[in-house]
Amino acid sequence: MIPVQLILKNFLSYRDATLDFRGLHTACICGSNGAGKSSLLEAITWAIWGESRAGVEDDVIHSGAKEVRVDFTFQSNQQIYRVIRTRPRGGTGVLEFQVETPSGFRALTGKGVRATQDVILEHIKLDYETFINSAYLRQGRADEFMLKRPNERKEILAELLKLNQYDELEERAKESSRQFKAKVEELERSLESSKTQLQQRSATQAQQAELEVELNELQQIQAFDNIQLQSLQVVQHQRQNWAEQLSFVRQQYQNLSSDCDRLQQEQSAIKSQLSDLQTILSQETQIKAGYAQYQTLQSQEESFSVKSAEYTQRIQQRQQLQQQLTKQVNEIERQLQQAIAQLEVLQQQEREIQHTLTNQSEVEAALAQLTKARNRVAHLDQLQMQVSPLLQQQATLQSQLDRVGATLVARLEQLQQVENQLQRAFGRQPQLQQAVMDVKTQIEELEKKRVYLQRVQEKGHERRHFIERLQAQQREYERVLGELNQKLQMLQNPNALCPLCERPLDEHHWNRVADKTKAEYKDTEDQLWVFREQMAFSDREIQVLRQEYREISQKLASYDALREQRGQLAAQLQSTSDAETQLQQIAAEKQHLERSLEVGDYAPEKQLELQQLNEYLQQLNYNEQDHALARSEVERWRWAEIKLQQIKDATKRSSQIAARKPQIEAQIAELQNKIQLLQTNSESAKQIAALELHIAEINYSSEQHNHIRTSVRKAQSWELRYQQLLSAQQQYPQLQVRFQDLEASRHARMSEKQTIERQLESIVAQLEQTANPTAQIETLQQQIAARRRELDEKIGQLGRLEQVAHHLEMLQTQFLQQQQELQEAKRQQRVYQELTQAFGKNGIQALMIENVLPQLEAETNQLLSRLSANQLHVQFVTQKAGRSGKAKKNAKLIDTLDILIADARGTRAYETYSGGEAFRINFAIRLALAKLLAQRAGAALQLLIIDEGFGTQDAEGCDRLIAAINAIASDFACILTVTHMPHLKEAFQARIEVNKTKLGSQLHLSM
Repeated sequence: MIPVQLILKNFLSYRDATLDFRGLHTACICGSNGAGKSSLLEAITWAIWGESRAGVEDDVIHSGAKEVRVDFTFQSNQQIYRVIRTRPRGGTGVLEFQVETPSGFRALTGKGVRATQDVILEHIKLDYETFINSAYLRQGRADEFMLKRPNERKEILAELLKLNQYDELEERAKESSRQFKAKVEELERSLESSKTQLQQRSATQAQQAELEVELNELQQIQAFDNIQLQSLQVVQHQRQNWAEQLSFVRQQYQNLSSDCDRLQQEQSAIKSQLSDLQTILSQETQIKAGYAQYQTLQSQEESFSVKSAEYTQRIQQRQQLQQQLTKQVNEIERQLQQAIAQLEVLQQQEREIQHTLTNQSEVEAALAQLTKARNRVAHLDQLQMQVSPLLQQQATLQSQLDRVGATLVARLEQLQQVENQLQRAFGRQPQLQQAVMDVKTQIEELEKKRVYLQRVQEKGHERRHFIERLQAQQREYERVLGELNQKLQMLQNPNALCPLCERPLDEHHWNRVADKTKAEYKDTEDQLWVFREQMAFSDREIQVLRQEYREISQKLASYDALREQRGQLAAQLQSTSDAETQLQQIAAEKQHLERSLEVGDYAPEKQLELQQLNEYLQQLNYNEQDHALARSEVERWRWAEIKLQQIKDATKRSSQIAARKPQIEAQIAELQNKIQLLQTNSESAKQIAALELHIAEINYSSEQHNHIRTSVRKAQSWELRYQQLLSAQQQYPQLQVRFQDLEASRHARMSEKQTIERQLESIVAQLEQTANPTAQIETLQQQIAARRRELDEKIGQLGRLEQVAHHLEMLQTQFLQQQQELQEAKRQQRVYQELTQAFGKNGIQALMIENVLPQLEAETNQLLSRLSANQLHVQFVTQKAGRSGKAKKNAKLIDTLDILIADARGTRAYETYSGGEAFRINFAIRLALAKLLAQRAGAALQLLIIDEGFGTQDAEGCDRLIAAINAIASDFACILTVTHMPHLKEAFQARIEVNKTKLGSQLHLSM
């Protein structure tokens, strides 16, 4: 693959860029770090294979752009191809593949991105992994190959040849062999167990025949007993019918007896009722006379009830009038009592006024003392008004002085605490310095491991992409191998046609076509083995990288914690560096504070102001206690003022009482006259007298009324007896008819009872004549049940024996099948054991390495001869004699991969060669490996990319690398080197300079 033109739009750091490779043979891609040099190579791989270093597909789109497009034109197998890959942000990508024709580019695009990708791989015959391991060289791989031990060199070569797939096949073959071995052991145990069980088959058949005879005999005896049981059950059933009939007849007899008794009782009751009714009817005259007397007394009682109601009404009216009169009299008496009480109160007040007026001289003396005490309190109040603000100011000043003192004490304690902390911190300074150094050393070691971890990760990604490309190439070669095999099978026919032109072949042409097809088949098969070896080797290398990645990641787990710890320790160390100066300042400040607190000379202005205030208060001579005593003296004489007011009120009240007293006495006399008039001449008194006269005219006697009521209650029984007489006259004829009906029914029941007695005697006689078979039936049932259990047990035994016989028949069939399976499992075990050996390190893998090494050796020596003017030669040795003491002739050969380097002075160790010679050897082996990988992929290596080949070399090493590139330049159509070292670009005539601007990365091609 030779690049022709690359057009970028919004790819990574590029907005719009075009690079024309026409006329470029050996060129340098130069620019500062991050300018976008590697992005050009990423664009080529993304366009052809859709692979890039971006973790997310949208990350290849330039920041702020909506779509990316890469247009790459290249030459492969003398044909110009064009690949256009686009992708919108958040959408699905589009891939186009075109081939140049005389009329322009013609589309080869398949149905979908995956199909188009397969078409591209089919034409260029190079996948992504093969490309980055062949055309894309990185520094360090050849050195690593040379410096490894022989067995490690084999592992590296096997990884490059993808031989790890054979390790997987070996493990699968081992697993299958173990599975078939376990199956063989299981089948042998199963066959041994089946053989032991099959030996019991004859004994089982004899037991089965013996049980069948016993069952036949027991079934015949059981049938005879069942017939005998049925005949006895018929007799028992007949007896049960007779017993049921006997029970039914007896029940009828009892029912008839009950009916007769009931009818007899009912007759007796009716007879008794008839006797009672006759007694009542015989007293008819007496009952009617008593009933007439009752009616007369009842009319008299009704007349007295009318008088009683009128009498009661008049009495109630009189009581109402008396209550009204009493109420009026009580109201006037209440007013009279109030007037008398007022008069007594006035008399009491007169006595109190006289007593108050007698103490007037004592009250006047007390008033003089009260006036003197109040004057004293007024003077002290004035002094208090002057002193109160001064006292408040005094308290404020004292409080301020106390707060200043407390602040000084708190500051002194704070300084003491700070001094203790600084002393402890100053004492820990050596430990902190040592801890900072230790943590710094650990962080430097971990940072080195982080860099190495990143390299391991990049190497792992590179190996995975390489394996994917090898797998794609392997599938392609397997398809080609199948087509060649089909051609060979077609050529086995004597009348075979030409596979290409389909014409008949003569013997000469048939031999040519067959030999050519076989040669192609062998070459393809050899190349396929190389692919598989490379895949196996790459898989093992990835496993080693994964293990190394896990180990380093575990070691880096504490990196962040150590960095945080380093920051904390540095801050603590910085704080302890100024501790000594701070301790001196704190000691001076403490001494000053202690002296101020001891002498008390802090806040001098406040203390002077407080002293002047105290002197002025002493001049005022105000005492709060004297002030309180003066107030209490005023309170002690305050009663005189109250008494004076009482004397004034008493004089005024005395005149009022003298005017009020005659009025109350006149009111009392008037009320007494009014009470007397109400009791004699009022309207209510007159109505009461009229009612008493009317009550006397009614002439009602409650004793006479009560006597008549008693007589009525006594004569009330005649009314009940009169009702009984009427009822007896009605019921007597009916009861006589009912008595006659009951007598006829009783005689009928008695006749029916005699008939049933005769039936009972007949049934009892039949039962006594027939024997009871219950005991025989129970005995037979027990025998039949016991025999049934025995039969069930025998049948169960027979069923189990039949199951055993059936199981043994199936076991016999299974025994034969398992014997066949055992033979097949042993055969499969042997096959997989042989496959395990074939897929192992000493099998196909060793054979493929043996086949590849001559090609690698020849290619390396060809390149090395051009680089060293035929002065150096390399030989790969895969076997050597082991150490076996004195018997060297019979020493056993062991596998190895030693590299022998020879020059004009002979064969020497790799370490003894100079830097320039060692570099040429390394470069030749690396380039030979790249060509070998490309050849096994089926593509010619026409493009070579050396990324950062100068960064790890000194001036002399860079000159050697440039010289090596010039020496092999004729083998490649295009060689691109990538570097960030500006002073080396002058060594290349053609330069692709990359610069980073605000509009993105920009390209400039200088020839």
